Amino acid sequence: MKVGYHLGYWSSGPPPGALDTVKEVEALGYDSLWTAEAYGSDCLTPLAWWGASTVRMRLATNILQISARTPTATAMAALTMDHLSGGRFVLGLGVSGPQVVEGWYGQPYPKPLARTKEYVQIVRDVLAREAPVRSQGEHYPLPYPGGTGLGKPLKPTVHPLRSDVPIMLGAEGPKNVALAAEIADGWLPLFFSPKADDFYRAALAEGFARPGARRTADDFEVAASVPMIVSDDVEAAADRIRPGLALYIGGMGAKGANFHLDVFARMGYESLCEKVQEAYLGGRKKEAIAAIPTELVDDVAFVGPPERIRDQVAKWEDTVVGTLLVQSPPVGEDYLSGLRAIADVLL
Repeated sequence: MKVGYHLGYWSSGPPPGALDTVKEVEALGYDSLWTAEAYGSDCLTPLAWWGASTVRMRLATNILQISARTPTATAMAALTMDHLSGGRFVLGLGVSGPQVVEGWYGQPYPKPLARTKEYVQIVRDVLAREAPVRSQGEHYPLPYPGGTGLGKPLKPTVHPLRSDVPIMLGAEGPKNVALAAEIADGWLPLFFSPKADDFYRAALAEGFARPGARRTADDFEVAASVPMIVSDDVEAAADRIRPGLALYIGGMGAKGANFHLDVFARMGYESLCEKVQEAYLGGRKKEAIAAIPTELVDDVAFVGPPERIRDQVAKWEDTVVGTLLVQSPPVGEDYLSGLRAIADVLL
């Protein structure tokens, strides 16, 4: 497997020691660097700022939210980043959820699959630079059908370095995963578990079988984000993962519309998910965190001493995942030594 490093998005401010971290993971042989956004820090600025200190790693978004930018603006960012990085940019896209899309960006959430398909096609048309870009789609019509009536089809003034910048889709539900296999160059699963491998293989196979599918299983990248803490104390390491899982299961989405909760429910934790969500939305965050069992942590994260993590990684080797995106938040003075320990295990 390839191994990348996922910086994620900021919490209350920039992660401490981020530049040192980026330099260290490149020196250790990590394949790629990834950044995210929610409704605080954006994903492109940190990637460009810290990525400027790299020379080899791929620089990628995981994910850039499609409601945050028009498809042409995203294409402009992609061709710019690809030039500045010397052809190392990867565009990871995702729809986010209705709370963020409608509450933060002020955009409609319905028909996320149709919106994604239309969005990706426009991005590809911009990057191809074969003709002025037009779209008759429902969600992103170009030129705009209204206003002054002076809208003009355009193509980018900048000649893209690569006309086929890789586009990957973040997806959790089976329909979105199938769409990734149909139109994208890769899939970015969140909270992947080997026990769900058959479920996701079936969804991907459905997408690959569609007429006009862009790739096959042989040349399609699956890059899974995996929290990882190397420690002799398994429970203490799991304790550092539990708050994030409780947040996503309990608070990242409205009741009845939390796609992260659905992922864990499909793993067999439906009743637990309901308990965690009830506590979290009720303001009892400590209760929600305490309810996350170590068994669940082990399903989606690597925690414990190196030999235990090696056993965990072995369970992933025959899954659809080809790239592990390590998420290891910088904590403590020995953080860089922790990154070296992770490299020793995975690389």
